[in-house]
Amino acid sequence: MKKINKIALLPLALFSGLSMADLSTTITAASDYTFNGVSQTQNDPAIQGSIDKSFDSGFYVGSWASNVDFGDTDIEWDFYIGKYHEFNTAWSVDYGVAYYTYHGASESSDGNYPEAYAKFGYNNALGKTEFNFWYSWDYFGVDVGHTIAMVAHTFEIAPNHSVRASFDVSNSLDGDKWLWKDDEKSYHHYRLAYQTSLDAFNIELAAENTNLDIDTADERIVLSVSRTFSM
Repeated sequence: MKKINKIALLPLALFSGLSMADLSTTITAASDYTFNGVSQTQNDPAIQGSIDKSFDSGFYVGSWASNVDFGDTDIEWDFYIGKYHEFNTAWSVDYGVAYYTYHGASESSDGNYPEAYAKFGYNNALGKTEFNFWYSWDYFGVDVGHTIAMVAHTFEIAPNHSVRASFDVSNSLDGDKWLWKDDEKSYHHYRLAYQTSLDAFNIELAAENTNLDIDTADERIVLSVSRTFSM
C-alpha cells in the first residue's frame, strides 16, 4: 500500500457530488503479506497503505497497495467500491466489487483481475461472527472462476484486547487452468489473531497455516502495526 496518496484520489473525484463523507488513510507495516495464508512477499516484510472515503449512506470507495514479490512484479495496487448496511443491531452486510492490479514489469498487468464480495456480520454477547464470500470470474487473469468462503469470530478477552479466529477455503472452479499444487484445486487456511491498540496504533499478532505443502504457505507468525489518519 504505497505510492497511492495522490493517484488513488482520482476515482474518488467521481463521487465529489455526493453528501459529506469521511476521508482517511491507513499505513501498515507487516512482517509478511499473506493472502489467504499464502505469502505474497516470499515470506518477507511489507509496507502497505490505503485511502478510503465513506459516506453517511454506507457507501464507500477506496484504494489499497502493498509491495509483493512475484518475480519482476513488485507492486499490488487495488481499488474497491461497496456499501455497508446494518439490518438491525445484530445483523449487517458489506458488499461490493474490487479490482486487483499488479505492476513492475510489462507483463505484470496480465494478472489483473476483478472480484465481487459479500460479508455478513452477526453481533451478540459472545462477540462478532462473520460469514464472508468472494468470487472472481477471471482469477489472476487466466479466465478461471474462483471462490473463497470464510467463517470467523472475534471476541473480547479484556478491554482493548480481542482474539479473532477464522477458517477459509479457496477453490478453483476450473482445475484444468488453475491448480494450487499438483492436482489440488482447493485448499484451506486457518488463522488465530490477537488484536489490541496502543495509543493511536493498531497491533495484530497472528498465527496461521494452510494445508498446502509449499514454503510460502506453511505455518507462520505475522505481526502487523497500523495507524489510521483522518484527512
